[in-house]
Amino acid sequence: MSRVSEKAPTGVLDDLELYTRLYRQMLLIRGFEDLVQSLFLKGEIYGTTHLYSGQEAIATGVASLLEDRDRVAATYRGHGHALALGVDPQKLLDEMLGRESGINGGRAGSMNVNSLDDRLIGSFGIVGGSIAAATGAALALKRTSGGVAVAYFGDGAMNQGYVFECLNFCRVLKLPLVLLCENNGYGEYTSFRSVTAGEIRGRAEAMDVPAETIDGMSVWTVREAAARALAHARAGDGPAFIEAITYRFVGHSRSDPGAYRPEGELDEWKARDPIVLLRAQLEADGIDAGRLDDVARETSEQLDRMRAAGLAAPFPTALESKEFKD
Repeated sequence: MSRVSEKAPTGVLDDLELYTRLYRQMLLIRGFEDLVQSLFLKGEIYGTTHLYSGQEAIATGVASLLEDRDRVAATYRGHGHALALGVDPQKLLDEMLGRESGINGGRAGSMNVNSLDDRLIGSFGIVGGSIAAATGAALALKRTSGGVAVAYFGDGAMNQGYVFECLNFCRVLKLPLVLLCENNGYGEYTSFRSVTAGEIRGRAEAMDVPAETIDGMSVWTVREAAARALAHARAGDGPAFIEAITYRFVGHSRSDPGAYRPEGELDEWKARDPIVLLRAQLEADGIDAGRLDDVARETSEQLDRMRAAGLAAPFPTALESKEFKD
């Protein structure tokens, strides 16, 4: 495993302006999740939260290649997916806070966010539920716009029976679907190696679906793999499968301290923080460090403004229904 302290090779990034924007996006996602966790611990956010910290390179890299006609189905760890797609961060935070100004009127909470205007057809609390939703979207897209559906899901979903039904259905009908497994090593509190036989991508390969395993901590690696998968699906050749190896820097949800992780494992993965890796590569390829400092400062200031605005926003009013009154 490579380390951040190693000198990054020059000339890796093909478009420095693009990757500087992606750096800003990843900082926003990380900062957003830190803010959500802080507000949750202070009792401002109810229910539960599942944070995307550590996995930012995946949603950011894939979303940077999507078109307006494409659709995305996210998981309950979906804040990063939503932000990468362009969901207004203030409206997303307001949604976490249960405010009327939230992207879903303060009624979806953390696990059920959707925004059709931003191509997000839903965030799904059922493990693997995103795959079934994206399968339906892919069927519709093949008959209409010609777009591609993307399903995000975790390693734990690969042991769900309906995942294979959807995979088989999509392969037989050659539906335009990209399946992206964010393998962060754990299904809730259980190591995937202790409950999953064989290799994850082998499940797709058994159905003659092209599949690859990639470094999910590298946003440029994610972009390269996503470009191949999207091109395959757009060409009418059916689904493609990506397993992105990543790691969540926080517990599964709520106040989970992650005590089940072996000692030192978190530190090893933090040495490959996708945000730090991207910054190091941007500097190696010629972006001034001061400019990147400005991006970080501007993002932090944006989050401070969002926090104040979100806490000041009104809660939803009671809904009235004639049907219920009668």
